[in-house]
Amino acid sequence: AEVSKNGAFVRKESTYREFVSPDHPVFKPEANRYHLIISYACPWANRALCVRNMKGLDKVIGLSVVHPTWQRTRPNDENDTHCGWTFTKPDEELIHPSGKTKFNIKATIEMSPELTGGKEIKYVRDIYELHDNGTKKYTVPILFDTKTKQIVNNESSEIIVMFNSAFNNIAENPDLDLNPDSLLEKQKAVDEWIYPNINNGVYRCGFATTQEAYETAFDDLFSSLDRLEKVLGESRYVTGNTLTLSDIRLFMTLVRFDEVYVVYFKTNKNRLVDYPNIRQYCRDIYQTPHVAEVINMEHIKVHYYSSHPTLNAYGIVPKGPDVIEELKQPHDRATKF
Repeated sequence: AEVSKNGAFVRKESTYREFVSPDHPVFKPEANRYHLIISYACPWANRALCVRNMKGLDKVIGLSVVHPTWQRTRPNDENDTHCGWTFTKPDEELIHPSGKTKFNIKATIEMSPELTGGKEIKYVRDIYELHDNGTKKYTVPILFDTKTKQIVNNESSEIIVMFNSAFNNIAENPDLDLNPDSLLEKQKAVDEWIYPNINNGVYRCGFATTQEAYETAFDDLFSSLDRLEKVLGESRYVTGNTLTLSDIRLFMTLVRFDEVYVVYFKTNKNRLVDYPNIRQYCRDIYQTPHVAEVINMEHIKVHYYSSHPTLNAYGIVPKGPDVIEELKQPHDRATKF
């Protein structure tokens, strides 16, 4: 488990870190060579899909989408209890481990055996075990090379940088730069407090196993949300008035906050709708071209509420609130800044 001796959640580092580039000896940018594997539920994977679509790479980088409910990945081995991401057919029904809840989820996309040299892929774990490097953590997103049949990268913060610039020669929107050189230092500065305290902070709250670890994470989270509210009162985006990767990284956590984290991860001091600037900012990002199309709240809620039996034994998914409808409302960000 990713928990320290004092009960604090400690995230393990990603293990595949190659970078697609014209200068790379193996992984060069080519159309229809690379394949992105994601879950709509996962904020890290969601950011990768978002940048892919914003850059207009959806026709040259393939996509597979897992079912949001984790399943046993070696169901015929009683000694292997790992649960993780599963590929399903569009109308395939999965049953919660409790046996009391069933989920028939749309918008999943299987991974064709043609992409892996004929090997059937039922679980994300199967992709990792094509070329086992010893990792036992089978995460998404994955940038997979269908030419060499191996994982290129599974670190979302690096995949979005690649998507922003490495494929510009085949992108439909090459002029969009979400990682401008002039703002790299500002992005680094905001990411250094947003990532540990907000992006990862909600997980530090939700997966803490002691009261002390939870309260430390809780205080870090809400002091950072207060700081964010102030920042967004002074500029349209987190680094100024230019949309950057830092905003995409942040938004994917914020969009899940009121629907999931307030209840599931016990981040209940405030909802995001209680912060005027953050609320308007979320509407602004959601209404940015190609962002709304990658947000699937059904997948998000079903995953969180069904995949961790220790937190929600029967997989009951709360009915409200309707954050998507809230995000569709008019915002004042463009006129304010």
